[in-house]
Amino acid sequence: MNGGGLSREELVRYGRHVSIPEVGLEGQRRLRASSVLIVGAGGLGSPAALYLAAAGVGRLGLVDHDHVELSNLQRQVLYDTDSVGTPKLASARARLAGLNPHVAVETFEARLESRNALEILEGWDFVIDGSDNFPTRYLVNDACVMLGTPFAYGAILRFEGQASVFAAPDGPCYRCLFRDPPPPDLVPNCAEAGVLGVLPGIVGSIQANEAIKWLAEIGDTLAGRLLLIDALRMEFRSLDIAPDPECVVCGPEPTVTELIDYERFCGVPDDGTADDGTDTEGTMHDLDIDVHELKRRVDAGESFQLIDVREDYEWAICNLEAAGARLVPLATLPQAVENLDASEPLIIHCRSGPRGDRAVEYLRAVGFENAVNLAGGILAWAEEIDPAMPQY
Repeated sequence: MNGGGLSREELVRYGRHVSIPEVGLEGQRRLRASSVLIVGAGGLGSPAALYLAAAGVGRLGLVDHDHVELSNLQRQVLYDTDSVGTPKLASARARLAGLNPHVAVETFEARLESRNALEILEGWDFVIDGSDNFPTRYLVNDACVMLGTPFAYGAILRFEGQASVFAAPDGPCYRCLFRDPPPPDLVPNCAEAGVLGVLPGIVGSIQANEAIKWLAEIGDTLAGRLLLIDALRMEFRSLDIAPDPECVVCGPEPTVTELIDYERFCGVPDDGTADDGTDTEGTMHDLDIDVHELKRRVDAGESFQLIDVREDYEWAICNLEAAGARLVPLATLPQAVENLDASEPLIIHCRSGPRGDRAVEYLRAVGFENAVNLAGGILAWAEEIDPAMPQY
């Protein structure tokens, strides 16, 4: 039997593909000869990586710099409980190799930035953007446009998702749809707003589906369309997207011809905080106090107001009520201001810092000059003061 260059084992493994006339031996050979880079091995990247490896894409790349956390396991299906605390890429590589040893897996344990994006993204046939923040989304888009590489976009929040294919020839790019990012303080992230665990599986699988169709040269991709997903009502809608003739990246006269400072472009302060609520550098600011200073004030019996701006469910996991904290979710802060004492020190905290920063900025703008943020949030308290406190 002529297997079209596929081994007997591969013919059995990919038999359900080969038996589809639209794929067949030729399509499976294309997949084996193709390469896909996945930016972010989290909620979206996990299902995408699993299905692309299972489909027989010959070369997979993964870009990530995080470690597996217990809270990841609700949606990041590449990992298991034994993976907690280990680098994501080490666990991902082992899982994918076990799923399909015919796939070559390359890993890039780095944060994708302007200085390394073109080098990392160059040479791949297709890219999947599994990131969860605006700076990386704009960076992936601009780099892919400059390299001429199409990519599958995905986004998730609570029960809603989006997917599309951008930077395809004659198709729109991400900036044709979203030329400028929204103000960072107006957009909640998954750590703050939550996400239905199965939703990344749906959207990440759609991204993998788009990659497979593109590589196997079958069907119609989402290029030129934005797929909107409402998992709560189980509704799918599709909107047509046209290329923007005035797009600053993919238009006929682009003004962005090299990668820029995307954190600054998206309004994200360069303070080491990530959009998922984690503090990557533990940077202290002028308007911060650290957990040891808070502990000193508590032990000394000093008078101050301790405000937790997280959500109800986060308070239920762990809180500083014993230290005098009270819960005022960030969205309700403007209504709660009248119950705060501007003459008494005000210490704000969240999970790890970013929401506290925004709260302090708002409070100082309305007259609370004594407001400061607890650097590192309640996670820093758990790590440095109370190791028995639950973390999430």
